[in-house]
Amino acid sequence: MWKNINAVIWITGWYVMFNHVCFAASHYQNFRVAVYSRAYETKEMNDLSWLREQWDNITRQVKVDKIYLETHRDLLLVDEETITKAKEFFEKRGVQTAGGITLTVNERNRFETFCYSHLEHRQKVKEIIEYTAGLFDEIILDDFFFTNCKCEKCITAKGERSWTEFRLELMKNAARTLVIDPAKAINPNVRMIIKYPNWYEHFQGLGFNLEAEPKMFDGLYTGTETRDPSSNQHLQQYLSYLNFRYLENLKPGGNGGGWVDTGGLQYLDRYAEQLWLTLFAKAPEITLFDFRQLQREIKSELRAKWQDQGSSFNFDEMLKPFRRPDGTWPEETTMALVAGYTFEQVDRFLDLLGQPIGIKSYKPFHSLGEDFLQNYFGMIGIPMDIVHEFPMEESIVVLTETAKYDPSIVQKIKYQLVNGKNILITSGLLRALQGEGIEDIVELRYTDRKAIVKDFKIGWGSYQPAAMEMVIPQIQYLTNDSWEEISAMDETNGWPLLHSAGYAQGTLYVWTIPESFTDLYNLPMNVLSRIKEIVMKDLYVRIESPGKVALFVYDNDTFIVESFLSENVEVNMIVKDRINKLVDLVTGEVITGEERIGWWGQKTGENQFKSMVKPHSYCVFRCE
Repeated sequence: MWKNINAVIWITGWYVMFNHVCFAASHYQNFRVAVYSRAYETKEMNDLSWLREQWDNITRQVKVDKIYLETHRDLLLVDEETITKAKEFFEKRGVQTAGGITLTVNERNRFETFCYSHLEHRQKVKEIIEYTAGLFDEIILDDFFFTNCKCEKCITAKGERSWTEFRLELMKNAARTLVIDPAKAINPNVRMIIKYPNWYEHFQGLGFNLEAEPKMFDGLYTGTETRDPSSNQHLQQYLSYLNFRYLENLKPGGNGGGWVDTGGLQYLDRYAEQLWLTLFAKAPEITLFDFRQLQREIKSELRAKWQDQGSSFNFDEMLKPFRRPDGTWPEETTMALVAGYTFEQVDRFLDLLGQPIGIKSYKPFHSLGEDFLQNYFGMIGIPMDIVHEFPMEESIVVLTETAKYDPSIVQKIKYQLVNGKNILITSGLLRALQGEGIEDIVELRYTDRKAIVKDFKIGWGSYQPAAMEMVIPQIQYLTNDSWEEISAMDETNGWPLLHSAGYAQGTLYVWTIPESFTDLYNLPMNVLSRIKEIVMKDLYVRIESPGKVALFVYDNDTFIVESFLSENVEVNMIVKDRINKLVDLVTGEVITGEERIGWWGQKTGENQFKSMVKPHSYCVFRCE
């Protein structure tokens, strides 16, 4: 996949703009790479011979522009002499230095945080911030600036409020009085950056305040580490892209980068996927966590799995610069090598992509419901973009259960429909809005009954089986008042999977979500295609593919198709008829297509192109 690159990218005078500060061009042309050093490793940097050996090992394999030197973690505070020596070491090598802080008492004890109701703890946090601000002009808070404390002091201070209400206010106050103001008092030039983790749906419950904090801090940083979905967070791979875009929408131009670690890997591509998805989201910087993990040896079973998956990455090619004279692999290869190889490949085409675009999904501040569902939509080929304000200008908006946190959501839905726009809501939101006015638009009933289904059909079409049986809620409607677009069959009965109801000049669609979100991946391809046809009708491209194939769309007629499957998959790319050919931006190959004909033999005003995508790989195209 990476051979025969026809285009040579020349970029001069490239800069990353972040919070009105310019950084010179990095080793890579389109992004900067940073490494984070925990306090445990930072304290060892007093031994310069040790540091030199470790750093040389990392930088032989990946180009690094910046290092975050952590001063505190788990009550370990690195002394000033060591910090000074480390800063001088890196600055002599042209590596920018910044400070890092992790506000944990004992990370190993279920991420034990400081208690922000405790005066001694509050004073300790303030001292750590002041100490670090005296050493650095930029400080990033690792993603533990939250509280999970439920001690007697917190219980008393909470009173009758919910834990979410209490913690949101507590941490907003701590951000101002213990972090930002003390740091600025010591160093007026210091830039304070808050790094948010990957579990964005649950932030408010631990005090991360997305309504207040982005305005308070000088910048944000995004956790894009998704590891393997089977790990205990169960995050879908698409989140490595979507979380960065979500936080960028919260503070446009103020999201400094994405942050990836090497944890929870079942195969090596999972690490590479996190890296390139972060870059597909147009992160200006990517931080590799951490100094120690980068030197983790690639185990032989991970090597083997990488090869067995049939990835487009060629392990032999990646290791070529490190081969022994006899042609064998070195015994020790590290995660830094995977990062370096990944960056080299992505950097070849990243500047040819415009700004990411997607289907807007409205998520009010501090909202819960159908956790991380937009990421499952992304994994079936619907490019998503989460926003914190209702996007009135969009021709179609996707609303999940989280939208119920907006008390005027039914009025906003009506307004859009009256103005000839479309809304798609999930069955979870339908359930939440029953009795709240949704009946004024359409009389649907979300029942407590479930159906076990496997066969589906579109309109009067033939039955198509899913990959396996799934459980869906039974939704009832008034015959001829609204219409089943896609039916799910339960023996001789049927239930709507996708339903539509006209209202004024617009259409309300209701998407019945399976009880297990991963069953979206098991839906028949033609069912997925029909859903995408409705939701993505205004985009210049969509794809027909099975689940676990994603589409990333940009505003300059470029797009990426990525497969998370473990086998080759043929993807049908459907584009507006103004587009006559596709150019593969990696290989230079020109792909020709054909006019698309509809179900009844009619012209659709579209062209279609087919391409084979390898396992855990992507293809990059420009429309012409």
